[in-house]
Amino acid sequence: MTERHAVILAGGRGTRLRPYTTTIPKPLVPIGDDCAILEIVLRQLARDGFRRITIAIGHLGELIRAYVGDGSQFGLDVDYATEPKPLGTMGPVVAILDRLPASFLVLNGDILTDLDFGGLLEAHRASDAPLSIATSRRVVDVDFGVLEIDGGRITGFREKPRLSYAVSMGVYALSRETLSSYPVGEPLGFDELVLDLLAAGQPPASYQFEGYWLDIGRPDDYDRANLEFVELRPRLLRGT
Repeated sequence: MTERHAVILAGGRGTRLRPYTTTIPKPLVPIGDDCAILEIVLRQLARDGFRRITIAIGHLGELIRAYVGDGSQFGLDVDYATEPKPLGTMGPVVAILDRLPASFLVLNGDILTDLDFGGLLEAHRASDAPLSIATSRRVVDVDFGVLEIDGGRITGFREKPRLSYAVSMGVYALSRETLSSYPVGEPLGFDELVLDLLAAGQPPASYQFEGYWLDIGRPDDYDRANLEFVELRPRLLRGT
């Protein structure tokens, strides 16, 4: 099997999740009684055939380094990349391209999902896409009547519509050459990369996923994760 290498983004300050992240980095916030979010992600990656992991750290990064160590407790070989300043989603990856294989995974360190990480990476390798994005379908109920307006005239009306969107899950498979032209040490956001690829006529691929996914970005999301984890634990940590 071709080497599976993942980069975990764990350098953010987690300001939306305060006060939980006042003294610990968001990836180390506990879920359930005995697991940090990051531990769940690492165990899942090991299960899915990943052996090398690079964790991009920044705010309170030494706590993450102390918790994970060299990764041997999870059956992984873990190294670290320290952000001297916030570099966005893809900036930290640009800085370590020389450590990475021809294709690799990038994911946020604060998500709960039962996505097959290895399946995403292999689907990307089988494609000709520069970037593959794991996507989930989200439905939003609008509480108002929605008007369509053209030239000052109402041309359409929908009463409290239900809108459906494909959203990024914060898990990506990339080819190294996709990032090779970007300067090291400069911020690069996921949004900027996608817009650049679209402008260049190189559209990313969508890896559609219909399973469980929760981005733990706000206190309400964290409360939900703890409520659901007891039931979801066998599913999230199957085979680990």
